[in-house]
Formats: sequence, C-alpha cells, structure tokens
Amino acid sequence: MKELVIISGKGGTGKTSITASFVVLNAPVVTADCDVDAANLHLVMKPEILRKEEFISGNEAVIRTHDCVRCGRCRAVCRYDAIRYDQESRVYSVNPYGCEGCGVCVDHCPVSAIDFPARHCGASFLSETPYGPMVHAKLDAAGENSGKLVSLIRSRSKEEASKRGYDIVITDGPPGIGCPVIASVTGASLVLIVTEPTVSGMHDMIRVMDLTRHFKIKALVSVNKWDLNPDMAKKIEESAETYGVEKAGRIRYDKGVTTAMVEGRPVVLSETPAADDIRAVWSVVEKHLKAD
Repeated sequence: MKELVIISGKGGTGKTSITASFVVLNAPVVTADCDVDAANLHLVMKPEILRKEEFISGNEAVIRTHDCVRCGRCRAVCRYDAIRYDQESRVYSVNPYGCEGCGVCVDHCPVSAIDFPARHCGASFLSETPYGPMVHAKLDAAGENSGKLVSLIRSRSKEEASKRGYDIVITDGPPGIGCPVIASVTGASLVLIVTEPTVSGMHDMIRVMDLTRHFKIKALVSVNKWDLNPDMAKKIEESAETYGVEKAGRIRYDKGVTTAMVEGRPVVLSETPAADDIRAVWSVVEKHLKAD
C-alpha cells in the first residue's frame, strides 16, 4: 500500500484543491484529511458520515467550588494564566481554553478541590464520498494533541484501504513543520510539497524540505500559480534541486480554480486550464509512486 501526503510550508497554497483533484483522478481511493486544526477537504468531497467517534486526549482541571477554600494557590502556580477569580463572588474557576492540562494546580491544591478529568478534544469520522471512503476529523477550539489525532486518522485510513483492497491512500496534510506535520509524513511513501512563487513561499518550502530530509522521506515539489512570478518559480525549483527534490510540475494561476471552490467541487471536474496542469503533476507523482 502506498501513501501520498500533500503538504505545504504555509496555509493557502492550494494543497487541499490539489488533493481533492488527485482523489478524483484515482477514484475509488481512500482519502485522509490530516489538517485537523482547520479541516476543509470535506467542502469539496461531499462526505456522508458513516461513523463518528469522540476524540478524548489529555486532561483539564476543574475546580469544585463548594470545596475550594479560596487560598489562591492554584492561580499562583498556573503558568498559563488559566485560573480566573471573580472578585464579586470570590470564586475561582478554570478557563478551559487556557488550561494546558499540566496538572500543577491539582498537585498544589491544599484541600484537593480540583478534579482532573479526561478532556474531550474533538471527533473523528469515517465517511463515504463519490470517490471512495474518507477518514477525517475535527479538533475542538483549543483542543490538544492534534498530532495524536493525525496519527489516528492515518492509521484508520490504512485500515480502511486494506479492508477494501485499495492500494493507495491520498492524504491532505497540515501546513507548517510542527507536530501535526511530522505525524502526517513519517513513514509516508511520498510527499508532495506545494508552494507559491514568493520569497516566503521559498523559505517555507525549504523548512519543509529540511523536515522530509531529516526523516528520510522522498519528496517532490510543485509551484502553484507559478506564472504570477516566473523568476521566483524558477528560483524555487533550483533551490529544491539543491536538496535533491525533483519538481513535479507547475500549476498556473487560473480563476477557474476559484470558481470550482465556490461551487464546492474538485478542480479536475472543471474544464479549466489549471485542471490540465494538475493532471500533468499527477502523472509525475504517479511515476514516482510506482517506482518505489
């Protein structure tokens, strides 16, 4: 089984649009949306949820007001300013969006008036789309352990592919180089890095290439909207070449992509020039997947 992960150094480069198009070109296929902090692949995949599971991870502090002696010790030791104090009612409480679940306040409470229950952080889903099964998730606001949730999504997507006899999983990864990205790419067959022809786009791409090099993951790069700055697009490809990262092709700026997004459908289902570019990029990606 092969796993292709599409990532970028920053958000908004077009990786989700490219992922959706790749899925259409290979349907039926298992799709995984690992951008759990800001999931949006479902907007064009039209999934029908078959199963939902709550994601429980970490803990959060909860003060039992009736047992609290109002000593203020919890507020003094909290490094995240998550303990609130209401002057009028003289009540201490925990801001759930500020609590990091470290447990220091629990350990320091002199009367053990702080509970430390498991935290509900979001939910994961198994859905059916017109192009095959999709495994995705939604992290709650201020939810913790997105890396752990990403690992769960990847594991379940491979299980689903094995169950249905599919030989490829196409994954929409998160942007950046943090924990969720590391959890998305480790052990992947191939990574496609999508970038834009800007100075920041090149710097972000270099950070991602450092990451894939560190974990010894084969990568390709594609410059989206390359014709907005052809010189920078060339510099980006040259920079990638110095890292030993081959180019998968370029995708032009095309208003038809925006139209497809507004209509909620993958770009390759539209008769627009960028759709041809995406097909050409896929042909290169496919050759590298089959070569491994």
